[in-house]
Amino acid sequence: MTVVNRPFRPIRTRHAAAAALASAALLVSLTGCGDPDDGGGAGGRTAASPSPKPSPAWRTDPASVAAVGDSITVGFDACSVLSDCPAVSWATGTDPQVNSVARRLVKDPATHSWNFAKTGALMHDLPAQVDRAVRQRPELVTVMVGANDACRTDVAAMTSPDAFRADFEASLRKLRHALPKTQVYVAAVPDLLRLWSQGRQNPLGKEVWKLGICGSMLRDPDDLSKAADTRRQSVRDRVMAYNKALESVCERDRLCRFDRSVFDFRFTGAELSAWDWFHPGREGQRELARMAFQEITRKGT
Repeated sequence: MTVVNRPFRPIRTRHAAAAALASAALLVSLTGCGDPDDGGGAGGRTAASPSPKPSPAWRTDPASVAAVGDSITVGFDACSVLSDCPAVSWATGTDPQVNSVARRLVKDPATHSWNFAKTGALMHDLPAQVDRAVRQRPELVTVMVGANDACRTDVAAMTSPDAFRADFEASLRKLRHALPKTQVYVAAVPDLLRLWSQGRQNPLGKEVWKLGICGSMLRDPDDLSKAADTRRQSVRDRVMAYNKALESVCERDRLCRFDRSVFDFRFTGAELSAWDWFHPGREGQRELARMAFQEITRKGT
């Protein structure tokens, strides 16, 4: 039998394997030196990808305050009849009896707090107020508006919840675009049904209401018929819808806090203006300042 000797090539095979390994190593090294954003690297991870930025933290000691809103924030009828009294404003007032948010937080309220609220303002007016406020670059903006949107001549004239929400969203966008780090405190719209139940206990208050104050809620205060009850409940439901809009829009912004306690506060006639039994008096302004300060300085998210 003839034996055919086949050549044995172990050296060449080892050389080929080594060359393949070297090529692979070179390819890996070249891939690892590419663009860090291309997803390369071991396990598909990007070694040079930046870590997520931490969420901004709420500061409990803002150094400046700007207030926007309606007649409540300018202290209307708190000091004298049919006049603003910004000195007793819960947000920026200087009256020590009220002890406003600005007095509690700001070292020099005279130069580091501003009040852009207007008597009679609706939510529709808020974007323009925000435009004025951002020019001062405050570290905190307080918002209290919405009572006038529900306090109309009749329920049919109340601002719709969709329009209310849209104007608040526009206001917050304006503020956030100009001042991304400014904090926002949003007070709930007060409970107007409780206002009726407390104010109607005062004969003088009911006479003043006849002049046309908040007709949708306060008209015919002693009418306890089913129709009147339905009308008042409609106003309360609208206020609750406004507060739901404020809360849902605010909660999407990490530097915005909505304070429901203003709606839940069980105020009495002692907190109402002696001039109209509608707006907060000094005592009412003091309570608003207390609630706001408590929420603004609350630690945590």
